[in-house]
Amino acid sequence: MGLWEAFATMSVMKSLQSLTALVYSTETGRMCPACRQPVALCVCKKGVPPVGDGIVRVQRETKGRGGKAVTVVRGLTLDEPALAALAKQLKAACGSGGTVKEGVIEVQGDHVDRLMGLLREKGHIVKRMGG
Repeated sequence: MGLWEAFATMSVMKSLQSLTALVYSTETGRMCPACRQPVALCVCKKGVPPVGDGIVRVQRETKGRGGKAVTVVRGLTLDEPALAALAKQLKAACGSGGTVKEGVIEVQGDHVDRLMGLLREKGHIVKRMGG
């Protein structure tokens, strides 16, 4: 095997290794593609604050939810623990359930006006999206 064939073989092997990165493990769940650690233990995204324009957008959605209304809050530049705490406060104020997914707070039901008022009281710049 010549030098060129060895180099070509090594570059093919490296490209194949990048394609076989572990993305999910039954023991730990989802894996971070950058640091290849479990998402719960990911070290590459800790300390990086979310980027936003400073405007919190509140919207009512029904698409893909079987016709049920959900109020969605986007654009909050908070880290995960602070976002979860704010979501808990908003859900309690509305008396309904909800979740936090990928930096977005979802509150079950149509609570756009109530959430906009609560977020303004907390000092956020709030805009209503949609009709």
